[in-house]
Amino acid sequence: MSVEVNRRRGESFDAFLRRFSKKVQMSGRLIQARKIRFRAASTSKNVQRTGALRRVQRQGYYQYLEKIGKLDEELEKIRSRKRGRRR
Repeated sequence: MSVEVNRRRGESFDAFLRRFSKKVQMSGRLIQARKIRFRAASTSKNVQRTGALRRVQRQGYYQYLEKIGKLDEELEKIRSRKRGRRR
């Protein structure tokens, strides 16, 4: 549903632009475009599942490290790796 406006004979550009702007506003296309402007694409179910599995595994690994008393060392390694990535 595109908005089509043709310039009339003898019509000034300002009048044509006003008429076009009004037509676009009345069509609701501008509001719709603004609504979906920053909308992120939804992830697939498979990607969601793999992410959930990864989180569960990481949580179990951290619980194990906490149990054996090495959690602080592992977290420090992770932080130092992240600091090295920044530019």
